[in-house]
Amino acid sequence: MLSAEDNALLCHVGRGTPMGELVRQYWIPALASTELPERDGAPVRVRLLGENLVAFRVTSGAVGLIQNHCPHRGASFFFGRNEEDGIRCVYHGWKFDLSGRCVDMPSEPDDSTFKTKVCAVSYPCVERNGVVWAYMGPRATRPPLPDIEPNLLGGECQVQKILRECNWVQGMEGDIDTSHLGFLHLGAVKLEDTVPKSFDYYALRDRAPRYEVVDTDFGTTYGAYRPAEPDTYYWRIAHFLFPFFTMIPTGVLGTQILVRAWVPVDDGHTMFWNIGFPRTRGGAGAGNAALLTVEGRPVAAAGGRTGDYDFLPETADWAKGKFRLAQNRANDYWLDRKAQRERSFTGIPGIFQQDQAITEGMGAIVDRTREHLGSSDAMVIRTRRRLIAAARALRERAVVPPGVDDPSVYRQRSGGVILPRGAGWLEATKELRAARQA
Repeated sequence: MLSAEDNALLCHVGRGTPMGELVRQYWIPALASTELPERDGAPVRVRLLGENLVAFRVTSGAVGLIQNHCPHRGASFFFGRNEEDGIRCVYHGWKFDLSGRCVDMPSEPDDSTFKTKVCAVSYPCVERNGVVWAYMGPRATRPPLPDIEPNLLGGECQVQKILRECNWVQGMEGDIDTSHLGFLHLGAVKLEDTVPKSFDYYALRDRAPRYEVVDTDFGTTYGAYRPAEPDTYYWRIAHFLFPFFTMIPTGVLGTQILVRAWVPVDDGHTMFWNIGFPRTRGGAGAGNAALLTVEGRPVAAAGGRTGDYDFLPETADWAKGKFRLAQNRANDYWLDRKAQRERSFTGIPGIFQQDQAITEGMGAIVDRTREHLGSSDAMVIRTRRRLIAAARALRERAVVPPGVDDPSVYRQRSGGVILPRGAGWLEATKELRAARQA
């Protein structure tokens, strides 16, 4: 368990907090390109790291990210006019460019130089293959974008966002906890419902994997292994990458191209990002529970209804106004108790929604001082320690966190693999874990 002090350090991302300052060292996924579909189009609300911001795509096609409140009298730039490479406040017509510099003050006399003295807080943005990245850190010379493989390749890469109403760390920790697969998602599946010698077969035959966890240049990596055939182990290998990226082990190691991000909206809300190539997650024995069926019904949907990604209408709420699932806490995630008794471990349709129900049900910020952690929590424990240590090292000794200046450390892949029992898993999977060059 963590101390109350460490739990607070881990979770709080406001400006001036140790973890908030750590996250601000990195480029942050701020918007999907599709959220700003046209030049000089409507501004959109964005909340990042507890700050209310407004994004807009200017005439040139570049993206701006500016403080919500106009420096003049505090009117919201959301209602502003996006025109001629800048955003104009509709209250008194003050206009600001992408850098936050005031370029026009029509309410002031023509000979006034006041506009040269006024700036709004703005954050530089770079757009790459469907993702708008923002830098909210202190450097005048910004670090490079991370070499996130699917974002480098573009093409058929798909970008998906879903709001989760809890702290970013507890959402992210679900991705690096492999033992819950056999219970939360596959708890009602019988061994005979799986294909013999597939990843799913091995996972359900032994629901208590053993773990090896290591620190890496980019964060932490686990190898969770269980017996496969008499001379082999089935390994699930996955990563945490600073500051909030994960690579889950659901696909085939060496094939799956997938990165997930748990971006802090504020201390109690997280924007989940899924960036990947869907075709790379399939394949025989991929370990994807959604491929399993019982009596023709997808196991992942067992609960009487199919889990889906229908979203509620967009609202003006800064924290949870966008990308909120229709299947949510207010309707108990479509929990079906009859299905839970008869064919589903949880009664909640959808793998992602099962995870969401659990992590949101812990509360906005889980009280980690009350936990009792076991051997299956080794990756969670190691990752917490790395985050806390990196935040303290930055605060106390100005040590640059892992990966900030070396984008190449993000060139990783995750997934499942069968290895001989005598093989050293790190060396045996070195090439499979390496992302291809863009």
